[in-house]
Amino acid sequence: MKRKVTLKHIAKELDVSISTVSKSLRDSSEISEDTRQKVQAFAKLYNYKPNNIALSLKNRKSKTICIIIPEIIHHFFATVISGVEHVANEYGYNVIVCLSDESFDKEVLNMEMLANGSIDGFIMSLSKETQQKKDFHHITEVINQGMPVVMFDRITNEILCDKVIIDDNLAAFNATQYLIDKGFKKIALITTVDYVSVGKYRTDGYIKALKTNDLNIDENLILKIEDTENFEDSIQNLLINNEFDAIFAVNELFAVTAIKLASKLGKKVPEDMSVIGFTDGIISKFSSPSITTVSQNGIKMGAKAAKMLIERLEADEDEEERYKTEVIETELVERESTF
Repeated sequence: MKRKVTLKHIAKELDVSISTVSKSLRDSSEISEDTRQKVQAFAKLYNYKPNNIALSLKNRKSKTICIIIPEIIHHFFATVISGVEHVANEYGYNVIVCLSDESFDKEVLNMEMLANGSIDGFIMSLSKETQQKKDFHHITEVINQGMPVVMFDRITNEILCDKVIIDDNLAAFNATQYLIDKGFKKIALITTVDYVSVGKYRTDGYIKALKTNDLNIDENLILKIEDTENFEDSIQNLLINNEFDAIFAVNELFAVTAIKLASKLGKKVPEDMSVIGFTDGIISKFSSPSITTVSQNGIKMGAKAAKMLIERLEADEDEEERYKTEVIETELVERESTF
């Protein structure tokens, strides 16, 4: 299939700025006649057709941004939304929240529906299905037409844009090392399937900690969950069929479910088994026992993402694109589940 020509492609081929291309196609008097004719001839040759995104961006600012999240059940995403709204409102922007529900099609639909002049830019965490498909054409198209995108948490390195992340690998390594330092030798892992980026990085950190300490990597103790709505049976089977003295879970829902099911099986936490979770949301703080967890500062992550997007929106359009990746620090919060 022939690739669609964008403003960015024309600018690169003719060694001019995107702004120059855009103005040339509108017959702006700011651009020399020679340059206008070159740009217009190139655009005609390659059948360039400006879409409604490009046309609307120059003529309006909606002062509205959209955040797309994969699901709402995790407290983490609620805190990110809070961080985004706080900064956006300070700068006079409104925020629309969309839910992809872990669906590639719904993620695409959200972006196509809103990238028609309704909003100025996107903040997004990729859906599980998008990561599985490795299809990011909808994001590329939006960026190529001049609309900025900031990714957070679940990202892909295949898209050039600003990103806000934590060091998932290091955070998981430190959590696993904490358990090892407490004397635990058989540590189970409850994680996601590998195509979910944060789950993969956290799994890698867990494995790295075991290898660093010359501990055996038992594949039977690594549970990779695909269906994040129906996973109790999988965790119960892990608890029944294996012997271990600690669990590292890559989110707090997995952690609290493991604690609940262990209790039903007559295992006490932390006396018989210690548990560490990830995120530090309401569940971790108020479960019984309360859960030791990696604190993932969603408010700070959302605030940083919003500031990066707004800075991109309000920058000079001729400014050179230099995308940044900001890394938010994590810390381990000790609670009852490991004492």
